[in-house]
Amino acid sequence: MLLSQGEEPARSAGPGARWTVDDVLALAPDEASRDALHGLGPERAWSGAGCAGPGIVWGLRATGGGTSHRTAADMNEVSFTCSCMHPQSPCPHALELLLLHVGDAPALRQSAEPPAWAAEWLTGLRGRTAAAEAAGSAVGKGPTGADGAAARALAAQRRASRRAERITGGAQELEQRLADLLRGGLAAAEQPGHALWEETAARMVDAQAPGLAHRVRELGEVPASGAGWPARFLEECALLHLLDSAWLGLDRLPAPLAATVRMRVGLTAAAEGPAVRDHWLVLAQYDVPDGRIVTRRIWLHGRGSGRTALLLSYGAAGRAPDRALPVGTVIDAEVTPHPGGGLRGELGRQFGEPDATPAPPPGGTTADALGAYGRALLDDPWLNAWPAVLRDVVPARSGEGWRLAGAADGAAVPITASALSRPGLWKLVALSGGRPLTVFGECGHRGFEPLAAWSPDTSDRSGAGGPVALL
Repeated sequence: MLLSQGEEPARSAGPGARWTVDDVLALAPDEASRDALHGLGPERAWSGAGCAGPGIVWGLRATGGGTSHRTAADMNEVSFTCSCMHPQSPCPHALELLLLHVGDAPALRQSAEPPAWAAEWLTGLRGRTAAAEAAGSAVGKGPTGADGAAARALAAQRRASRRAERITGGAQELEQRLADLLRGGLAAAEQPGHALWEETAARMVDAQAPGLAHRVRELGEVPASGAGWPARFLEECALLHLLDSAWLGLDRLPAPLAATVRMRVGLTAAAEGPAVRDHWLVLAQYDVPDGRIVTRRIWLHGRGSGRTALLLSYGAAGRAPDRALPVGTVIDAEVTPHPGGGLRGELGRQFGEPDATPAPPPGGTTADALGAYGRALLDDPWLNAWPAVLRDVVPARSGEGWRLAGAADGAAVPITASALSRPGLWKLVALSGGRPLTVFGECGHRGFEPLAAWSPDTSDRSGAGGPVALL
């Protein structure tokens, strides 16, 4: 039996309008559901998928256990159905199907008629919509006033409790799979293909733990990462085990660490608290493909507060997100932080027109950057990198790699292997010309990822040509 999901939030795109990734994300019932879209499986997990105009899509979503969920959506009525019996609406499978549609995925073939099961649901939907219009009332309208608010709060509490139970079940299953893998030895991990990891990741998505699903997929990529992979594999297994154990013992953790664990498994919260108004300098902007979503990361530095903030926005695969802030731009704006010890924030009201400045922000030494990353690890052991501005460093060869060395003390930090194959490294070398310069990037256990640099000519703080983006 299909579960017809209930009332949906409003979206910005009207009937017949072109939907965007932001429209799909706006339908997600909470922040964690939006984040879950990053952990969903590959396009090949869908079969029998299709679309018919205007705005009707359907498909069969494999679960990883040999079964499939029937999922369909009518984007004109903003209504969905799925056989997964998920407690929230729309469910992750419906959101994934819509994301395939807005990304023009080949899996959604144009078809004149939907299959019988989808046609049956559409017929019922039309009947319910007509009956609601005849009665002059909105479908699914709930109680209003204080009673309505209390009922909605109680329903939200119940949903959160059910989700926590599902995550706990997923964490327990993942612990067992890790134990079985290590008991049998690492040879099995080197087998070609990612079937084991995709199935395990799919199970974590079904458990509503997108953070665990993401780490499982990263674990599956380690055996193909080259020499020394067993040590890296064990490190990642240990971190995954630590996250599982932390979730299963969440009630015994200090409040800040418990908030970090919730965030790492996928229970992120919306931005809240007092907004910080400042003149924010755009330090870096770059896009990261993540399955069927492109994540845009924008780093900001508050010139008055000295705070660093990370803005995230999303676009469909192959399409850039709408928000764009050129490196070197200064905006007078409010930024609202997300709860917890991270740096993520939401850009709020802007005042006046953006300006530009060639002057770099204050920086420190390589030792300062490594120390800041170490302190951040105390609050978040799963943190891969931390933002840092290095002042007066020179790029130099180090064996087969490169490093950034302090001009005064000679202390150095290696440049990440991923940066060595990009043109940005040679931009950095050419900009330096052997002279010290200021570099912004992300410092972590893999080294330093340079994202932007200021010419040595800016050493007088007046600035010559502004920052150079390295990504």
